[in-house]
Amino acid sequence: MNEVTVPALVPAATAGNLTNYIAERAWFEPERIMLSRPLGEGWQPVSARECESEIRAAAKGLVAAGIQIGDRVAIMARTRYEWTILDFAIWFAGGCVVPIFDTSSAEQVEWILSDSGAVGIVVETPLLRDLVNPVLPSHTKHVWTITDDVLHVLTSAGAHISDDEIDRRRNALVPDTLATLIYTSGTTGKPKGVQLTHGNFLAECGNVVQGASDLFLKPGGSTLLFLPVAHVFGRMVEIGAISAGLHLAHCSDPAGRLAADLASFKPTFILAVPRIFEKIYNGAEARAEAAGKGSIFRKAAAVAIAYSEAMDHGRIPFALALKHRLFDKLVYSKIRAGMGGRVDAAISGGAPLGTRLGHFFRGAGVRVLEGYGLTETTAGATLNLTDHHRVGSVGRPVPSTSIRIDDDGEVLIKGPIVMRGYWQNDGANAESFIDGRWLRTGDLGRIDEDGFLYIVGRKKELIVTSGGKNVAPAVLEDRLRAHPLVSQCMVVGDNKPFIAALVTIDADALKSWVVINKKDGATIAQLCKDPDLIALIQTGVDEANKAVSKAESIRKFSILPIDFTIAGGQLTAKLSIKRHVIAKEFAAEIEALYQ
Repeated sequence: MNEVTVPALVPAATAGNLTNYIAERAWFEPERIMLSRPLGEGWQPVSARECESEIRAAAKGLVAAGIQIGDRVAIMARTRYEWTILDFAIWFAGGCVVPIFDTSSAEQVEWILSDSGAVGIVVETPLLRDLVNPVLPSHTKHVWTITDDVLHVLTSAGAHISDDEIDRRRNALVPDTLATLIYTSGTTGKPKGVQLTHGNFLAECGNVVQGASDLFLKPGGSTLLFLPVAHVFGRMVEIGAISAGLHLAHCSDPAGRLAADLASFKPTFILAVPRIFEKIYNGAEARAEAAGKGSIFRKAAAVAIAYSEAMDHGRIPFALALKHRLFDKLVYSKIRAGMGGRVDAAISGGAPLGTRLGHFFRGAGVRVLEGYGLTETTAGATLNLTDHHRVGSVGRPVPSTSIRIDDDGEVLIKGPIVMRGYWQNDGANAESFIDGRWLRTGDLGRIDEDGFLYIVGRKKELIVTSGGKNVAPAVLEDRLRAHPLVSQCMVVGDNKPFIAALVTIDADALKSWVVINKKDGATIAQLCKDPDLIALIQTGVDEANKAVSKAESIRKFSILPIDFTIAGGQLTAKLSIKRHVIAKEFAAEIEALYQ
């Protein structure tokens, strides 16, 4: 099969816009709890009526500042309650939202503000305000700061603006109106502005919510959003939650507060990138090792995987069921408790999850529904659903969407979720669309007989060895990152005689390993050359090599003394590696692998 289409559950909109999600909920269910905002160590519930009132008041402040219908307004902040309020407030004022990652450099901010023509920007903190002020283009007249009580400031400024004016503006928006301009992560070249309309989000969120109704429309359902709302994945779930009336909360500090916020808010489902699930698994294994229970954890993991695989065959052997029940008490329940205790499903995207982790979490009682999409497809173009779930795949097309595999293996996408095009970039648009608006993704894939899509690599990331062997690095990298001590890795070998890899070590897992192996006092530089650590990482390499032919296997690797991070510039905001940056920064280490 090389093409599959799933019919729409929600037809393409011919009228309306995203503000209706708020206005209609406030009208029909004014007391329904829509959001919760942080309050001390707990949460303050916000009803639909309160939410709409706060959004409307902020919109009036924007109007008072001179924001016109169609104007672009940027938001540069971490994921937090105010992000969602301001997102909808800009739409209520008739504007278009331009998200900027709070980790962006001054140069990136300058480019986005200049290219988008943004007339204003909301930053999170005075520190970010100090970053952007020196690079503000002349057309960016306004800078607001969230921590300076931006919602109160806007409310006070717009007190004289009438509700009729706000209604006039929001009702002027139609499905084809530009809702947001999201700039790509810029792994190569200047970031491009992806134009997503109200109709794009109405199609995406409407069909995802109905397709995954057991998540979004679950009575008493909730989600804690901790991925960047500046990224289209988090944004889609934000809007989808609002559209569904799903109780939504935000965690602005995943590194420091995620565990506590999960425990107090207790969401029923979450969304995350594969690295989050890898860290949950590896952290649980490391804690078990430190407590002398590593063998128990590994047995439990094997049982969870076998149990999930048996679910696919429709029959679970009695002995396996008994083992699963035992390990549920000993291991799986603790993993679920660490996620708040009520999570029974999660949506994973941004990168391949891997079959092993998919089966482990499902066997442990948390269905990880892997999906696939791009900024250019308003987030998810495919998604595994509870009743259409195949571990290892990225699911079937989101309803209303078509997927085609081109002659060279590239995944093509068509449907109402596909962007209008890139902002002021005819050249990029010409390269990105073929045959009547089919979008080139740059990803390589295959479709099975039941219409499930499998991503096998990046077209542009294919490594071609000097022997002419084509190697998709994702398969090896996904397997290698599954090792408990491995944080990140990058496969190399373009125009080289064999495949090699750069490996970074998970700092938390390393601490436990150092104690267990009595390596106290050793520096990270010394540990990178330690024969015991090298031998352990080699086991991960050996496991990864099982997935490929000998000609595609990793022959050598180098352990780096630092990790790849967003702050270091080696990772994008969605935790994808920037290959060209890493290749340049560690050119000497790569060259040494081939000497």
